Amino acid sequence: MFGLMQDWPLTVNRIIDHAARWDGARPVVSRRLEVSADGALSVADYASLRARARRVTAALRGLGVGLGDRVATLAWNSDRHLEAWFAIMGMGAVCHTLNPRLFKDQLRFIINHAADRVILADPVFAGLVAELLPDCPTVTHVVLLCGEMDVDRAVLPNAIAYEDWIAAHADDGRPWGDFDERQAAALCYTSGTTGNPKGVLYSHRSTMIHMWMTLQPDVMGLSVSDVALPIVPMYHANAWGIPLSTAAVGCKLVLPGSRLDPASLLDLIHGQGVTFAAAVPTIWQAIIQHLERHGGDFGPLRRVIIGGAACPEAVLRRLHDYGVEARHAWGMTETSPIGTHFKLVPELAGTGFEEQMPYRIRQGRPPLGIDLALRGQGGSFLPHDGQQMGRLQVRGPVVAGSYLHGDGGQVLDVDGWFDTGDIADIDGYGFMRIADRAKDVIKSGGEWISSLEIENIASSHPKAALCAAIAISDPKWDERPLLVVQLKPDTDATAAEFLAHFQGRLSKWQIPDDVMFVPAMPLGATGKIDKKVLRAMLATAL
Repeated sequence: MFGLMQDWPLTVNRIIDHAARWDGARPVVSRRLEVSADGALSVADYASLRARARRVTAALRGLGVGLGDRVATLAWNSDRHLEAWFAIMGMGAVCHTLNPRLFKDQLRFIINHAADRVILADPVFAGLVAELLPDCPTVTHVVLLCGEMDVDRAVLPNAIAYEDWIAAHADDGRPWGDFDERQAAALCYTSGTTGNPKGVLYSHRSTMIHMWMTLQPDVMGLSVSDVALPIVPMYHANAWGIPLSTAAVGCKLVLPGSRLDPASLLDLIHGQGVTFAAAVPTIWQAIIQHLERHGGDFGPLRRVIIGGAACPEAVLRRLHDYGVEARHAWGMTETSPIGTHFKLVPELAGTGFEEQMPYRIRQGRPPLGIDLALRGQGGSFLPHDGQQMGRLQVRGPVVAGSYLHGDGGQVLDVDGWFDTGDIADIDGYGFMRIADRAKDVIKSGGEWISSLEIENIASSHPKAALCAAIAISDPKWDERPLLVVQLKPDTDATAAEFLAHFQGRLSKWQIPDDVMFVPAMPLGATGKIDKKVLRAMLATAL
């Protein structure tokens, strides 16, 4: 017997519809990206954002875009980018976020693999789009997210000026969301660290479920009284869903555009009263170092989410010193992306910060909607004792069931588990710890050494800016760890200083054999240290 409730499909347009109706005047602040604006702040609100998104939908229909067509965005975090999201998804097309930090060959592959019809791009990416277009035959139109005065016709003679384009279109009155909730809503590609990137195709249903997951008090816990700053780009796993979650609760949203330097971000935090922010660890490291050099504080900021890579313990400690609660999180493109999140269970709530640190440094516990398990080398499930490490498995309604076009073949086992490629353990409280990516774990003398553990300790050295541990071949032990360090500005250090820093913190056999200093650490497309590039650099040096 079925229930007798209304059939109300879970489609993403309902988020902005609700925000516009009930919190329509709440500000959406963003830095303008066009040359004429020179980073000036623009203030919109949810009601005007929805009204403009409705016109963007009509304009896209005028270009022949329909249900299931892929529309790409190549843009930073801005109100125009966000209204394009709602316009594309609302009409049943697929919003495909492109990462401008990828290599051009990767972008060409992704655009063609997705068969994108239209690209909506910030004007700063006009040159990049012009280089890509000759090899992307499915793209019929390019829209630059600016007015006519900021379109460089010498670079893209046929580009459409966004402001003029939507001014010529009125809301056509056709309904949003008039389709099945399982219809595809958004498309993101994996980082492609091994082989070509793979497409992860989110449905409206999974996207809505993920939004509700983020709003759990023990996940992001956003409320209408927050002022949220998603520093993580909207092209990085949909900014972890934050632009949708903030609209759902109707809180003030601040979008930083392309200015992600510490001074610009701190200016937004103080000037806009930001209480909640999210970014990868390298961003927080840079801001902390800026404050240590120039003074100042985080002002109204009270909570931050740190994900995308393991966060060094030193960063959690410094944020705590500044009065900011940092919550460690883990996820993947394939998990929409929230997978686990730090939450203070009652057993730990009465303890001090020092006693909590061994748990805070872990990647957290799964929210409702995510299930985790560990598999040993023989394929059997391992206990959650905080000791035994295995391959981390995940399943749930927001986890990918396959990749676009079937790439990678069958990705789920018979019980629906997805192998994340991470080596992890889970303790008795349910806190998961990523020991390493399977491809990054250092195998020495038949034992595993966690590169993340080495990096965490090394990052607490007062002279360290960024640290990475990689495996180098060893005739006796198979592999041994090498520590690579980027020092803070105007500092000098020796390998002996850093190796001494490990004494009493790691077993002797786990301590790196040597330290190499580099002027700048290579960062990947999502702001993480790119170990693939680092290995290539060091292979030449070694």
